[in-house]
Amino acid sequence: MATTFIGKKSAAAGGWGALKSCGRKLLASGSPLTGARTMLKANQPDGFDCPGCAWGDPAHGSSFEFCENGVKAVAWEATEKRATPEFFAAHTVTELRALSDYELELNGRLTHPMRYDAASDRYLPVDWEQAFAEIGTILRGLDSPDRAEFYTSGRASNEAAYLYQLFVRMYGTNNFPDCSNMCHEASGVGLKQAIGIGKGTVLLEDFEEADAIFVIGQNPGTNHPRMLGDLRRAAMRGARIVVLNPIRERGLERFSDPQDKIEMIRGGSTDIASHYFQPALGGDMAAVRGMAKAVLAAEDAAVAAGRPSILDHAFLAEHCAGFEDYRRAVEATGWGEIEDQSGLTRAEIEQAAEVYMKAERVICTWAMGVTQHLHSVATIREIASFMFLRGNIGRPGAGLCPVRGHSNVQGDRTVGINEKPPAAFLDALEKEFGFTAPRRDGHNVLAAIGAMLDGSAQAFIGLGGNFARATPDSALVSKALGRQKLTVNIATKPNHSHLMPGEVSFILPCLGRTEIDLNSQGESQLVSVEDSMSMVHGSGGINRPASRQLRSEVAIIAGIAAATVGCDKVDWMALAEDYDRIRDHIAATVPGFEDYNKRLRKPRGFHLRNPAAHRDWNTPAGKATFSSGPLPQETVHQRARRQNNRFALQTFRSHDQYNTTVYGLDDRYRGVYGERQVVFINPQDLRELGAEAGDRIDVVGVHDDGIERVAPNFRFVPYDIPRGSIAGYYPELNVLVPLGSAGEESDTPTSKSIMVTFRNREAA
Repeated sequence: MATTFIGKKSAAAGGWGALKSCGRKLLASGSPLTGARTMLKANQPDGFDCPGCAWGDPAHGSSFEFCENGVKAVAWEATEKRATPEFFAAHTVTELRALSDYELELNGRLTHPMRYDAASDRYLPVDWEQAFAEIGTILRGLDSPDRAEFYTSGRASNEAAYLYQLFVRMYGTNNFPDCSNMCHEASGVGLKQAIGIGKGTVLLEDFEEADAIFVIGQNPGTNHPRMLGDLRRAAMRGARIVVLNPIRERGLERFSDPQDKIEMIRGGSTDIASHYFQPALGGDMAAVRGMAKAVLAAEDAAVAAGRPSILDHAFLAEHCAGFEDYRRAVEATGWGEIEDQSGLTRAEIEQAAEVYMKAERVICTWAMGVTQHLHSVATIREIASFMFLRGNIGRPGAGLCPVRGHSNVQGDRTVGINEKPPAAFLDALEKEFGFTAPRRDGHNVLAAIGAMLDGSAQAFIGLGGNFARATPDSALVSKALGRQKLTVNIATKPNHSHLMPGEVSFILPCLGRTEIDLNSQGESQLVSVEDSMSMVHGSGGINRPASRQLRSEVAIIAGIAAATVGCDKVDWMALAEDYDRIRDHIAATVPGFEDYNKRLRKPRGFHLRNPAAHRDWNTPAGKATFSSGPLPQETVHQRARRQNNRFALQTFRSHDQYNTTVYGLDDRYRGVYGERQVVFINPQDLRELGAEAGDRIDVVGVHDDGIERVAPNFRFVPYDIPRGSIAGYYPELNVLVPLGSAGEESDTPTSKSIMVTFRNREAA
């Protein structure tokens, strides 16, 4: 049986493999020299912010501040290929739907605004002003502003996001389904409950001082590779790095830094994880509680023996609420329950706890391996509680660090993309612009899909992203978009969201992050973003736009706003002409942005003050607040184990993609080449199924809503993953994520805990 798609895994993340991949992507773009010159300006004070991820930039700077995925993102955007009106004239929408995500986006950059023509099943070119006028007419014709959904991707700048939320609130709704609803919403909810702010508390410099770094449910080698450089430097100076991840990920094991000439010449690499533990899917909360149990037991033993205390009693007494209830909850949780739910042994958990207890300064960092479960908010509360025990928050080298994906997903939320806006923010908008803002909560992503399905929503506008492929339950989302009176997608390349048109549908092409944004006077415009460390910095494109027809996101939003709500209260065109004016409004309405324009133009920008990092707790108790809830009654891997041939599935990225954008078909870190429809499975589970590597199967969702969900024609890949847990790529497997399965309190799709079974292709 041929299994040639399974090959050799990289010996280490980075290294020559990364350099070769960068070269191939730049060559494939058609303009390798332009791409190479562009990368020298990535994440530089006088350049652009890389659209690849939200990892922070160092205050001291360096000659190169980009990574392999950054090169892929820039090459993808800077391609010479063009999706012109002639391209759309040659293909019906039905024909284009047959293309994969990768094949569709290979057609290059959009060049002209397009309008769907149902009679020919094709997109036809349209004048910008005509598009704006028709969009405005349809939006004004809805019987309620709440009939429209306004989606935002994390690639949008602060200026675009602020203008977007202002327009939508002046229109009359808080319907802001946002990409953060599908990734780190649980981080925001859990951290706000625990420390009073939904953001991480660390700066990049804290990684230079930490004695131990706990990396939970995160794969930086693929998702934010520049983080590997900081982990490598920490490991080299002796910091302990403890990884909790169900899957063995190469980037968390070894990293070869392409900027280290000696390491590259010698073909060497650096160990990243000092300890690598593989919990079962959904077992992180139990693992963290087990570590806390070990710490509390060690504290009792130290007190009994007259040794120095392990807990930071001064911090607990002055800054914390609920500690005794938490202690009782931890002590009441038995080791048998912890081991069964975590999938780890007591000895492994105690080993991890030992690292924590010996470290003076600890950082805990996590990503979607934690946030996309039913009990994600509770897990993040557990992580925060664990970190409180030794005062590991609000001091150098220590703190909480959720790592966002998209380059400005955190900034978009800061400047107002929020379906549940704080009253103080709405008060500030009303005072600044003289209108009455809507006060009722709007729709998040799942609510928006539900509203589109049941007909209560009739219009969808997407500011960037690929809504149809990023969201769960792909078949239902396709139906939802197709039922709209209006769909509008602001984008740089064609994607599958454009192929699910409503009655009236527009594709509006925008500038990319690397492209020069000129106003009508020929003056270059600067935008800004906020990274995972709450640093706000400027971004200015340096490349010629892919088409003269392109407009900036800000200009497109201004055009739609003017055509929909008019210019009586806001001169939208004036704001689009000078982004400094938008930033002045942000400074007047969003705390922390005082003197925005002046501070933004300083090298590396400025930091938004995080109260919790200064031990200022904006919680109801006025203190850092422990959580004393029980462990989940049952996780997905425990439920799967009780049933015959059931498995717990998580979706993740390949190394050759970023979110829904697929750059290529290889995943060299996991040893998979030229194939994306794969399922990673424990070799023993594979044998018990009577199957072999490369066998083709259908993956069938197991959910109790009566809907059949099938991902057909996938192939098995044996891999180092806990028994009963499997994994595969999104967006191909999003079809299996039920719309009705969402995180408690976060309402985030449970893309890391899906119950599935397999069906042989012969039986299909």
